Amino acid sequence: MAETKQRHIPVMLTEVLQYLNPQKGDVYVDATFGNGSYSKAILDAADCKVIALDRDPNVRVRANEIKNMYGERFEFRAGKFGDFSVLVPEKINGAVFDIGVSSMQLDDAERGFSFSKEAKLDMRMSSEGLSAADIVNTYSEKDLADIIYTFGEERKSRQIAARIVAHRQKKPIETTTELAQIVYEIMHKHAGETDPATRTFQALRIAVNNELEELQKGLEQATNKLHANGRLVVVDFHSLEDRIVKNFMKENSAKKVRISKYAPELAQSDSIFSEVSKAIVPTAAECAQNPRARSAKLRYAIRRS
Repeated sequence: MAETKQRHIPVMLTEVLQYLNPQKGDVYVDATFGNGSYSKAILDAADCKVIALDRDPNVRVRANEIKNMYGERFEFRAGKFGDFSVLVPEKINGAVFDIGVSSMQLDDAERGFSFSKEAKLDMRMSSEGLSAADIVNTYSEKDLADIIYTFGEERKSRQIAARIVAHRQKKPIETTTELAQIVYEIMHKHAGETDPATRTFQALRIAVNNELEELQKGLEQATNKLHANGRLVVVDFHSLEDRIVKNFMKENSAKKVRISKYAPELAQSDSIFSEVSKAIVPTAAECAQNPRARSAKLRYAIRRS
């Protein structure tokens, strides 16, 4: 079966493979399947098995293609990675997460993720539950301001929320471009600068998909499924996500204690991870080839033996 054209360029793929370190006979989870780039690369790197997770029903076609290519070595399980322990009851040797919205979702105007494309204001990764339009048109001004400030780190959140409420009293806000234009009334666009609607759209997307809570649950449950020396690799794209990943790994890493100034440092035995990395960033060459990579950070952790 011919492969579909790949629009998604995997970020930090070389580094993901380096730190996941796939081995023959082992089992790995691609917790954010998307277009399957990580899954395919892991399967090509070693004679192993990959279990892929995704809540987006639109990835089924690509998952079926990879299943046809790799047979029993690949298995797709539909669902949120926040339900990792339910979706993956077995023990595994490693898991990789690529956090946030995929290029495929941004490129598909009908999904309503992008302010640069006219579409219904949706943003649901699973195509189920509350949409961004539901939040924008029904939440109180205070709740809207809190979402935009907390999840978008937008300093003008209160002004934007007030303007949203004023607009929706005249008519419901239904499209991505309508919402973007409301933001532009508060913050004007300037050529060469980040679009001022970016933070508001990010905030709504995170709220719609409950992304930060899902991330915390996914990290905890994936870690619980790791064999000794199993590896957790996470690629994230903004400070809110990275703070969660960094703190999770730090809180569960081996803390060094010294009995006396003459004794060597010893790692506390109750820690989960024997090794955690600092943030690893993409190369300049990758950023030049794929602008989406510029904000990426990779962190990995290895479970104690």
